[in-house]
Amino acid sequence: MTSEIKITLPDGSVRTYQSGVTAMDVARSISEGLARNVLAAEVDGEIWDATRPITRDVALKLLTWQDLGGKKAYWHSSAHLMAEALEALYPGVKFGIGPPIENGFYYDVDLGDRTLSVEDLPKIEAKMKELARQKNPYIRKEVPKEEAIAYFREKGDEYKLELLEELEDGEITFYTQGQFTDLCRGPHIPDTGKIKAVKLTAVAGAYWRGDETRKQLTRIYGITFPKQKELDEYLHRLEEARKRDHRKLGKELELFMFSEKVGAGLPIWLPKGTQLRSRLEDFLKQEQLKRGYQPVITPHLGKKDLYVTSGHYAKYGEDSFQPIHTPKEGEEFLLKPMNCPHHCEIFGHRPRSYKDLPLRIAEFGTVYRYEQSGELHGLTRVRGFTQDDAHIFCTPDQVKGEFLNVLELTRHVLQKLGFEDYTVQISLRDPENPEKYIGSEENWEKAERAIVEAVEEAGLEAVTELGEAAFYGPKLDFMVKDALGRSWQLGTIQVDYNLPERFQLEYIGPDNKPHRPVMIHRAPFGSMERFVGVLIEHTGGNFPLWLTPTQFIVLPISDRFLDYAKEVVAELSALGLRGEVDERAEKIGRKIRDAELKKIPYMLIVGEKEMESKTVAVRKHGQGDQGVERVKAFAERLALSL
Repeated sequence: MTSEIKITLPDGSVRTYQSGVTAMDVARSISEGLARNVLAAEVDGEIWDATRPITRDVALKLLTWQDLGGKKAYWHSSAHLMAEALEALYPGVKFGIGPPIENGFYYDVDLGDRTLSVEDLPKIEAKMKELARQKNPYIRKEVPKEEAIAYFREKGDEYKLELLEELEDGEITFYTQGQFTDLCRGPHIPDTGKIKAVKLTAVAGAYWRGDETRKQLTRIYGITFPKQKELDEYLHRLEEARKRDHRKLGKELELFMFSEKVGAGLPIWLPKGTQLRSRLEDFLKQEQLKRGYQPVITPHLGKKDLYVTSGHYAKYGEDSFQPIHTPKEGEEFLLKPMNCPHHCEIFGHRPRSYKDLPLRIAEFGTVYRYEQSGELHGLTRVRGFTQDDAHIFCTPDQVKGEFLNVLELTRHVLQKLGFEDYTVQISLRDPENPEKYIGSEENWEKAERAIVEAVEEAGLEAVTELGEAAFYGPKLDFMVKDALGRSWQLGTIQVDYNLPERFQLEYIGPDNKPHRPVMIHRAPFGSMERFVGVLIEHTGGNFPLWLTPTQFIVLPISDRFLDYAKEVVAELSALGLRGEVDERAEKIGRKIRDAELKKIPYMLIVGEKEMESKTVAVRKHGQGDQGVERVKAFAERLALSL
């Protein structure tokens, strides 16, 4: 007689089924419509095939395309479908690994003496669609290690044989769909018929297991969707992202550059980019002064012992530029990986009283980390970056109030820059891996409680992520969506009881006894480089008028009107606006097109009529003619929008 098991659903309801029931069976018992949308299942927190038998009491969540786990299973299954198509088109192909990624999937393959280019992708896509229409189920099978080795030895696939060496007998599974079988842990979707829209996006080289001494394989990237409309929308967003790529726009708008002679990952800010960045810094400096912050400046390096004390050397030592050895024997310096240790030294350089607190010190401090070359990406992943860093030293009773003040500042900064769509993430310790963190259990509990209470008091909806805390304390991260719906982690606030402990920082309390301050780390922008990179892509290079380096350009119709054009620039500059004259001997149409490409907000065209009437013909970027205005009236109108 078959035993019964209990299935607990996300709403807390409990249902009884026969042992061996599948998640798909459970879905059908609720509704056929739900069952049609189920891609996988979460069983006691682990992602399973929706068709895998359940033989014990479990908590079950059914996963659809709306769930990350559902998407990952879908894209993993799509990688297997692509592999089946490749095996049909290129007999003898060997397979490395084929995981799902943030958007889509890839598979590393060895085609032997054959080569593959983007021109070959359409025929692979066509074969994938043909196989998908067969609606072949993904079948899971547990396989003894000896049998698995024999299977791949017969196929001559040395890559799968190497992977098998690392697996124990009893934990090996094969998945088969149609004519293709792969070594795989899963999970997978029920059948290939759910894969409706296919696009293979790129071909690249990838060393086997990331080892440059091993063979280079062919990596094929792709993405799939349940509906063609969803794929079309994704490809449109992808094209928009290419147009908005900050590396492309940064070059076109002459904002920043990189030089191999200077070094990879070390951005150089050009005059216009420097103007933009300086205005961002000036804006935040003014906001900080209003809130009682005191500016400081610290060196770009420090003695190695400083970062050993702080714990940064143990955390970032391998990822940092290596120690600088001075002529003095045994003396070592590091390019600073963080500003916090320097600010701890500022606090500790003289006696402090509770009457001095909170002490808020701020610095646009440049830090350095040796990111791997493959991880560098324009301004958003660099080796030298400037943080809009500040540290607040306060009493335990002041923590929540100071945290709320920082929340208000960060929200004001994001609103000013047009980032209206964001969520907050509370990042806590991973309770399973306490060795990743420094400090006492008591201090961690106090810090985590302070963040949770402040977020509740601010009325913010937050998600909580275990294991995402900094090594010295929990934090609150602002996850900001840009104009294309992509999420970026920008501003961050961290509560830290541990660095004051490590640096033995003290203040004298009202009881005339020494007490340990609490330290709040905060950076509304995060890093200037990354923030500007995200801002470029969010705005498409059309910056807010108060921020844009060149607010207007005067376009004389011919050289006869150059002097008047310069008079206009001088008058507007005196009124606080930023602009220039296009002095080139080009036709006015060419000048307008070039100004549009440079995304200059306003074009002021001057000719005979304008010179005689002391006016300008105004064009707005992307909107065309705006009429004729007197220079002062134009300036006053712009001033209202700043």
